[in-house]
Amino acid sequence: MLELELTFEDGRTECRRFALPLSIGRAPECALSLRSWRVARHHALIQMRGEALYLEDLGGLAGSHVNGRRVAQYGPLLVGDEIVIGPCRARILKTAELTSCAPRGTQGDGEPDSNLFQECETAVGHNNVAEAKVCGEFPRTPQLQPAIDQLNRSSGAIQVEIRPQQGARPGTEPNTAFHHRRRLHKALLEALDLRRRDILALSDEALRMEASEALSRIIADDGELPPEVNREQLLKEIVDEAVGLGPIETLLADPTVSEIMVNAHDEIFVERSGTLQRLHRSFTSDQAVRAVIDRIVAPLGRRVDESSPMVDARLKDGSRVNAVIPPVALRGPCLTIRKFPQRRLSMDDLLAAGSLDANMAQFLSLCVKTRKSILVSGGTGSGKTTLLNILSNCIPEGERVITIEDAAELKLHHEHLVSMESRPPNTEGKGKIEIRDLVRNALRMRPDRIIVGECRGAEAFDMLAAMNTGHEGSLTTLHANSPRDALSRLETMILMAGMDLPLAAIREHIAAAIDLIVQQARLSDGRRLVVAIVEVTGMEAGRIQTQDLFSYRQLPSPRFEGCGVQPECFSDAPRLVPAEWMNQVTVLEDSISSDSWPS
Repeated sequence: MLELELTFEDGRTECRRFALPLSIGRAPECALSLRSWRVARHHALIQMRGEALYLEDLGGLAGSHVNGRRVAQYGPLLVGDEIVIGPCRARILKTAELTSCAPRGTQGDGEPDSNLFQECETAVGHNNVAEAKVCGEFPRTPQLQPAIDQLNRSSGAIQVEIRPQQGARPGTEPNTAFHHRRRLHKALLEALDLRRRDILALSDEALRMEASEALSRIIADDGELPPEVNREQLLKEIVDEAVGLGPIETLLADPTVSEIMVNAHDEIFVERSGTLQRLHRSFTSDQAVRAVIDRIVAPLGRRVDESSPMVDARLKDGSRVNAVIPPVALRGPCLTIRKFPQRRLSMDDLLAAGSLDANMAQFLSLCVKTRKSILVSGGTGSGKTTLLNILSNCIPEGERVITIEDAAELKLHHEHLVSMESRPPNTEGKGKIEIRDLVRNALRMRPDRIIVGECRGAEAFDMLAAMNTGHEGSLTTLHANSPRDALSRLETMILMAGMDLPLAAIREHIAAAIDLIVQQARLSDGRRLVVAIVEVTGMEAGRIQTQDLFSYRQLPSPRFEGCGVQPECFSDAPRLVPAEWMNQVTVLEDSISSDSWPS
């Protein structure tokens, strides 16, 4: 017999016993029948091979996953292993009935009783019982000690050495804090019954207070909770997960964390000082992660489901949120949160962080004030949005500024500001508003400056058209590895707009619209730098011409240097750009590190 704990995407959890071999699939004749398009008619088979339990994937499109890894065959399966097939997560609770005619501790031939090993495995949820069976070792737990004593008395050949448990999956032991948190979290949801209540009518404080009171009653009446468990901490963690953002609630308030990444319900990473770290925290289940995602996107009028499994959103503090759920995310819902500084940043913050030198800062501020059109390019996480925010705040007061974004991230402090955000389609596939539509509409709103958070597609043509038709000084960003790559990407995005234009005309369009390209990069140590400021000087022989104004050099020592070239865009007012700006070399201090990046 095989005993499984089945958890489904709709939140249902049940324990069932199956005879072996166990067939899993969409077909009605399968012992475990799962109705989902992600499950093949005959998807997987669990069977005994000798004395071990093995899983075999029969070729389903979405595959079979054991402990987070996609497998074709896997074994031996042990107590605590988790199998994910389609909408179902199955955790092995027990792999055999504990019956034996031989005395406890030995089989008929006098060998140690394998059922006793099975009992030890069941008692502690040990994921490495096969190894322990060979070396004669088991982890030290109170539940295991009677079985170990009996095994030692019954067999002189194998003596069990007790050692600390290592490498066990979180939450597999039935007496861990994780186990109780999952159990009490389920009880709280049942008590609140959030699905039948209009929780939007309650304030966050009222909902949190009601959840805390309900959970306090549940804990007071609970007889399974060990006395050594910190009840106040447990109550806070469960309430955060039930009506808040769960384990990431405290991370959002941590100023040292710049990015939060939830790869699976039991796998959370953060970025600190440009480096990734794994946290010893977890959600209780995939459904808990999914509930957090729903709480984030619902107030914004966005949705995430199987028909639309990806969504971009934002938190109240402006943090950028991206979420992906099954069937796209094979290991369960995935959540990524990019945090932004809460205070208004300026060029002084970038100077303190060593992201650029004083000459580059003064030059960029001058370019924004004199209405030069600037394109900020760089890779993911290189600081493009932060730099765009700082440049935008250099716009003189009194100008009408319109910002256009997929998910609002920019934080401008202008008196005359209009912010617009694109909208995905509704459940009927209607009502979609793209960035391109907003750019064209912004031209009718009498803008002095248009700021597009990021150009990803056809809106690039409308943005360049605005720069070429009296809206100089506009700003935008795009992903590119170098200034030359940025120009190539612009050409490609304009072609994506379906404009039947020759390539030469597109390049002339770009050369006339863009004045400067600012290249951002994130180094291997996590530092974010402005590595190049390049001027677009026009067309020659059918190719867009550029010249470097400032650059970052790694050798012989890290430094920013002016390239000694007078910008052509200031040829009519050369006195605005002192010659020392374009010739000076600034050597970076050794003390500057990723820790000083603005936060």
